[in-house]
Amino acid sequence: MTNPDPMRVFDRRLVRLRRDRAAATVGQVAPVLEEAAERLLDRLDDITRRFSRALDLGGRGVVAPRLRARGIPFVVSMDLSARMAAGAGGLAVAGDEEALPFAPESFDLIVANLSLHWVNDLPGALVQIRRALRPDGLFLASLPGLGTLQELREALAGAESALRGGLSPRVSPFPELRDLAGLLQRTGFALPVADGEALPLRYRTPLGLLQDLRAAGEANAALARDSRTPPRALLPMALAALPQDETGVPASFRLLMMTGWAPHESQSKAARPGSANARLAEVLGVEERSAGERAGH
Repeated sequence: MTNPDPMRVFDRRLVRLRRDRAAATVGQVAPVLEEAAERLLDRLDDITRRFSRALDLGGRGVVAPRLRARGIPFVVSMDLSARMAAGAGGLAVAGDEEALPFAPESFDLIVANLSLHWVNDLPGALVQIRRALRPDGLFLASLPGLGTLQELREALAGAESALRGGLSPRVSPFPELRDLAGLLQRTGFALPVADGEALPLRYRTPLGLLQDLRAAGEANAALARDSRTPPRALLPMALAALPQDETGVPASFRLLMMTGWAPHESQSKAARPGSANARLAEVLGVEERSAGERAGH
C-alpha cells in the first residue's frame, strides 16, 4: 500500500475497528495490561499531592478501576473504540488521541497505558494532553519500546524474504527511550522523565503469541503493510522459526514510561547559567585551577 502522507504511519480507522472487535476478547491479555498498569501507577505512590479529576486514555478496562481504587472521585475513560471505552466502567467517551474532545485544564491527572503507540502525530497528541491538564497536573504514559516483539519481527521478515524475496512491515514500529524525555520537553511538559524496563513474557506455543496480539487489538495497522493475501506458508514458517525451549516461546517486551507535569510557578526550575553564588571548588574543598594549569602549562 502506498502512503502519500509520510506523517501518517497508521490506519486509524483500522485501529478503531480492531479495538472494537477486541473489546470482547481483551480479558485474555488482562495480566499483561495489569502488570504494565501497576508498574506505571506505582509512580503515584511517590507523589504527595492528591488528584480529583483523572483521564484514562486507552486503558482497556484496567486503568480506570485502579484510579478509582486510589480514591480519585472523577475518572473518565476515553478510547478510539466506544466499546473498549465502555468496558472500563463509569464515565466513558469515544474519542481520538489526535483530537482530544476536552476543554483546556479539564483534568489534573492523565494516564495513557499502552495506547499512544498507535498515534500518527505523537508530538501533537502530547501537546493536546498537556493543554487538557490543569497547571501542575501530571501525565503518565507507558509505551512498548524498540526491541518489543523482536523475535516475531525477525521471524516474519525471514519467512517473507524467503517466500517473496522482499519485506513489508508486519510489526508496528516502536519508539526509542532516548527520544521520549526530549519529546515531553518539546511539547511543553515540565520536569520530564523517561525510563524503561523489561516485561518478560513467555508463551506455551508460538500461536499463543499471535492469539494474544489479536485479542488485545494489536494486529498490524501500518499503512505501508502489504495488502495482498499473505502466502499460506508465511505464518507456519515464521512461527516455526521463533526461538523455543522447554519453558516456552519468549516474547521480548520493552516497557517505556514517561512522566511529565503541566507547568506551574511552584515547580522547581533549573538555575540560569552564571547565577550560582558559590564556586564548586569552594563547596568541594578543593583548589581551583585555570584551564592552562590543568593542562600542565
